[in-house]
Amino acid sequence: MSSSEVPAKRQKSAKDVPYNLIYWPGLPGRGEHIRLVLEEAGAEYTDTAHTEGGIDEVLAYIKGDKPDDGSNLPVCAPPILRHGDLTINQTPNILLYLGHRLGLIPDSETDPDGLYRVNELVLTALDGLSNEPHDCHHPIAVGLYYEDQKEESKRRSEDYVKNRLPKFLGYFERVLNSKASEDGPWLCGGKLTYADLVLFQCIDGVEFMFPKAMAKAEKSGKYAKVFALHEAVKERPKIKAYLESDRRQKYSNGIYRYYEELDIEG
Repeated sequence: MSSSEVPAKRQKSAKDVPYNLIYWPGLPGRGEHIRLVLEEAGAEYTDTAHTEGGIDEVLAYIKGDKPDDGSNLPVCAPPILRHGDLTINQTPNILLYLGHRLGLIPDSETDPDGLYRVNELVLTALDGLSNEPHDCHHPIAVGLYYEDQKEESKRRSEDYVKNRLPKFLGYFERVLNSKASEDGPWLCGGKLTYADLVLFQCIDGVEFMFPKAMAKAEKSGKYAKVFALHEAVKERPKIKAYLESDRRQKYSNGIYRYYEELDIEG
């Protein structure tokens, strides 16, 4: 999980110590966006998904068993990032923190507002290609089993594949064709940012969940640059090595789930 290669723009401070990711073991989930950023940057980090007793640390945070240190707020849910004396949660918040520190944002001197554009892309991807797919298999309540809401899940998935998925794929294709993207292959400013890694993971997850719909979308040619970005990220040396390692967990009962009855072509 570590490398001697460090991005040129990496921000160093007294917190230049390993990152600690606190997330559920057994599924990629929302923690995967954070892992991809850390892996691409060659950052040193620990991950409770791969440490003995890691689940106990996750539960300690959720239950409020961690002592109040007078500085950090109580966290609501994982993913959680601990770095030095800082503890934060919420996926976009953690990505915002890491993207700046690890040099995965536009150059702040030449594009001081670039960070906000990257954050905008990330929030859109997480809304439409992560949160909405999750709601396809849990449209009524997260506390119910999928089997308790199968009929509603089918209706929600049909609408998502027909209306919502093309909307978000089309949006990111427009971004990649825009002057601000500098005509791709990356989303913003002609260089890889953490938004590209987030979009990669979202596309990858939706391909697992709705393979027929995504195969049809790719074959249509309407979203060629979106699928090209997915392939470009997959082939980056550090990401490729990570995806081939046992650190990359398989999809299971997380955000992206495969149910044959929901595998709709659209």
